[in-house]
Amino acid sequence: MTGDTRRTRGIPHTAQRAAFPLGGIGTGNVSLGARGELRDWELENQPDKGRINPYSFFAIHAARQGGDAVTRVLEARITGRRDIDAGFLFEWQAGLPRLRGATMHGEYPVVDIDFDDDVLPVDVSLRAFTPLVPLDADASGIPAAVLRYRVTNPGAQPVAVTVAGSVSHTAGRGEGPYGMRAQQTVRWRDEGGVRGLDFGIRLPEDDLGYGTLSLTTADASTTAKSQWVTGFWPDGARLFWNDLSHDGLLEPEPRLTLEDRPRGLFADSATVGAMTEEELFEKLPRLRTGSLGIVHELAPGESRDFEFVLAWSFPNRPRSWRGHIVADERPDPGIVRNRYATLWPDAWSAATHLHRELPALETATLAFVEALYGGTLDPVVADAVGANIAAVRSTTAFVVETPTPELGDGPVFAAWEGSFDHVGSCEGTCTHVWSYAQTVAWLFPSLERSARRVELLLETDDDGAQKFRSNRVFGGEPWFMGPAVDGQLGTLLRLHREWRFSGDDDFLREAWPAAARSLEYAIREWDRDGDGLLDSELHNTYDIEFHGVEPLANGMFAAALRAGARMAAHLGETGRAADWLDRAEHVAAGMDELLWNGEYYRQVIDDVDAHRYQYGEGVLSDQLLGQFHAWVNGLGDLLPRERLRSALAAIVEHNHREDLSAHESTQRVYALNDEGGLLLASWPRGGRPAIPFVYSDEVWTGIEHQVAASLVYAGLTDAALTIERTLRDRYDGEYRSPWNEIECGNHYARSLASWALLLAFSGAQWDAPTRSLAFDPVGDRPFRSLFTTGDAWGRVEIDGDELTLRVDGGTLALDRLVLRGVAASGPLVLPAGEGATFRASARVTDHSPQETT
Repeated sequence: MTGDTRRTRGIPHTAQRAAFPLGGIGTGNVSLGARGELRDWELENQPDKGRINPYSFFAIHAARQGGDAVTRVLEARITGRRDIDAGFLFEWQAGLPRLRGATMHGEYPVVDIDFDDDVLPVDVSLRAFTPLVPLDADASGIPAAVLRYRVTNPGAQPVAVTVAGSVSHTAGRGEGPYGMRAQQTVRWRDEGGVRGLDFGIRLPEDDLGYGTLSLTTADASTTAKSQWVTGFWPDGARLFWNDLSHDGLLEPEPRLTLEDRPRGLFADSATVGAMTEEELFEKLPRLRTGSLGIVHELAPGESRDFEFVLAWSFPNRPRSWRGHIVADERPDPGIVRNRYATLWPDAWSAATHLHRELPALETATLAFVEALYGGTLDPVVADAVGANIAAVRSTTAFVVETPTPELGDGPVFAAWEGSFDHVGSCEGTCTHVWSYAQTVAWLFPSLERSARRVELLLETDDDGAQKFRSNRVFGGEPWFMGPAVDGQLGTLLRLHREWRFSGDDDFLREAWPAAARSLEYAIREWDRDGDGLLDSELHNTYDIEFHGVEPLANGMFAAALRAGARMAAHLGETGRAADWLDRAEHVAAGMDELLWNGEYYRQVIDDVDAHRYQYGEGVLSDQLLGQFHAWVNGLGDLLPRERLRSALAAIVEHNHREDLSAHESTQRVYALNDEGGLLLASWPRGGRPAIPFVYSDEVWTGIEHQVAASLVYAGLTDAALTIERTLRDRYDGEYRSPWNEIECGNHYARSLASWALLLAFSGAQWDAPTRSLAFDPVGDRPFRSLFTTGDAWGRVEIDGDELTLRVDGGTLALDRLVLRGVAASGPLVLPAGEGATFRASARVTDHSPQETT
């Protein structure tokens, strides 16, 4: 990790909104709170913010030789409201003693918690993570989390220590006695060096509620209570705590139910009361809870890890954009299997895989963390880039086995725009939102290629109109909605990005006919007067239609034409390429002539109030969205550089607020009171429409990230850092979680624009068709950071005209390496684990492995 610098950014246990998601791509999550508590159990193919899994916690028993034993829940003391109407529920076990405090340190995907206590005779910390390996979506899609408690004995006497994890199964919620649809099961397993609790449920394997869960360890020194006593009252918890507190060793229960059966609490209480103990256990669906402990004696000064793996598998999703597990009155859409379930059919197999492969997976994960957070990026930039990766592995996104024959074989990436607390938000992998996102393309490019195939092969019709929400990803009928200008043009830009990143000409040829139709559709249908500028009724990401001529649509158009021309030329369509390139220059010139007002680009419309939801002379923060795409994807400046800088400076000057206390908004609120943020629009010259576009007074993090990245590309770094610092200050754990940027839902996809900050600060450009890797970092100070290409990832270090590459994964094969526009190397091949140093214009021939900082 990155040493002392990360310790200065700790989050105290009183930060009630901090929640660090654990889980892989498309697997769901359980989150770790700042107190060290497990929270927000979202494993069952739907969001579930706030869900507490009953009786799920870790505890420690520490007995110093010659001293009294201490038993504590391994969490800091509970903070927040205490006026819950019926008190804290049994399932929370809030009345058990906890530790005095804790501090959280998160560098996604790894989180550390340092516990503090004045009674416990040992020091305890926790490291938790789910492996993340760039370019490997499967290795980054394991439905499991590592929970590693490190215990240190600072005293002069040996201490006997037990760390025990208790967990209940999450499957089977719904109608029926005790709120369970079916009976849960739990058993002890010890196979192949892995041992622990294996939970199941008596439901058909194709039922939407079917799922398994496990808590395991590879440690040989274990103790367990594989099944708590069950009953209506929380007797099992009492007996567990008594057992652990006594000597730190857990014993099986001699019986699994108690005779106490409360009558009068249920409609079927007579039936329940008449059952024998065995019948009650066998027939009534009931929550199952078990505990697994690891036991060691620590000598004075000794530290030891107590390592657990929590794994789960809920393989079945609805074959539709339904957000609920429990069936409703709509026809059953059937199921589609999650990709992870085709690799690991149950929780035990996922856990066994993670235990077996953990050394390599953890090495890669920590190398990624070190490359991103341990370099020279401003900490707030590294935080913005890294923290939002959580959205890719949240309930917002998922990966399923091929749901429709048109896509052939292979996994398919799909996503909501975000996740409301208990249901997905805005279905269909919405093109006009996801076009902002950069993270998946640069970390897991195969997933983005699968999404482009859906948009172009399934959702683009014969005329070239593209549905901006996909229903056919599940094999359903196309939805009614037509194209969105920024979404449809964004899809073409992202096709260029995915082809450029992969160099996969077969992929390009397959998608090209629909892509070309989509661009011709824009030329034909969205330019009403034939002057080359788009001026039709243009639906867009603000959920309204712009009229007249304005820069968001036309900037996207110019960028898409440039990208289209490059792809057409590569495929030998020279006439089309020349035509589109001419059109791109014409659009840019027309924008510059018509829309430039001397400071920024505005909307030109005869009467700003003739149609609702326009912006006219306002400063639109997204006015250079097309230029953002052009810079990220190596398409150069679309407009004169001095005017781009002026427009970006105007966005910051007029739309950025350090303090929103006096800001007036009747729209949704994402920044409040003395917090700051970047408004979507403002009217410094007057002319605000009577009813401007719906979200104009709001603050969206995705737009803040795209503007900040654009500022860096334009050389306005200080302004970019101002925006990012203001944004991340809002997400400090006190009122919002640092790993959950919200727009219309949690973990909102537009926040994934933040990856562009890394690209902008490093000046990284990877072009697979020419096998060229280029860097042009900001400033003249030494630079260190992460880089990715289509086939390799690692660390880059730049000092003056010297460039050092260290490959951590894959194989880097180049024809050309460029530093600040100057060739640093000709052809080279670097496999994983090797590094080499080059000078601009002078190749170094020694490619022996070497360490880089």
